[in-house]
Amino acid sequence: MRTVELLPDPVTEARVRRVWQELAAAGLPSLAGHRHPTNRPHLTLATADGPPRAAWRELPAVLAVLPLPLRLEGAIRFSGRTRVLAWRVVPDAELAALHRRVGELLHGHGTGSGGPPPAPGFWSPHITLGRTRSDRARWPDGLLPAELSEPWEGAFTAARSYDTATRTVEPLGAPDSASPEPSPGPPGPPDDPHANRWGIP
Repeated sequence: MRTVELLPDPVTEARVRRVWQELAAAGLPSLAGHRHPTNRPHLTLATADGPPRAAWRELPAVLAVLPLPLRLEGAIRFSGRTRVLAWRVVPDAELAALHRRVGELLHGHGTGSGGPPPAPGFWSPHITLGRTRSDRARWPDGLLPAELSEPWEGAFTAARSYDTATRTVEPLGAPDSASPEPSPGPPGPPDDPHANRWGIP
């Protein structure tokens, strides 16, 4: 499976990583403990089951709209076999349109898993902060970093694809010169196993 992910600007990325560290320091589940070198703050737009060559050739043109505004506002939690704490991304019209266009592109080439893109209002864009499969682990509101209660504005400046089989990444569209991707490391847990085709846990 391969993903289509948006990457935040360096200042926003540093802020997210700081929240990861603060969660870990408080003894809470955090992606700070995920040591694979591809682990990086991102928003998953979509995933595809196979090597969608035709769709992948068209993606750079679709992603040429970057950079796009990014607004983080409040913590959200997702339940399931893997429980997730995330920073909610507020989708403006441009981000929603890009999400829809990427979904339609992959679905139109028959490369997506599952059904068509969700209707407006059913997409929950987010940047993951922590995840756990422990029933006992929690993220009490009183222990969450103060940054999560403060709206933050930045930008999505680049895109990448993550291959779950090879555990490698490649840039999509213009290169992300501000924060180059590291080399792949040893096998470990999937980069974002809770994300499905449309970025909804």
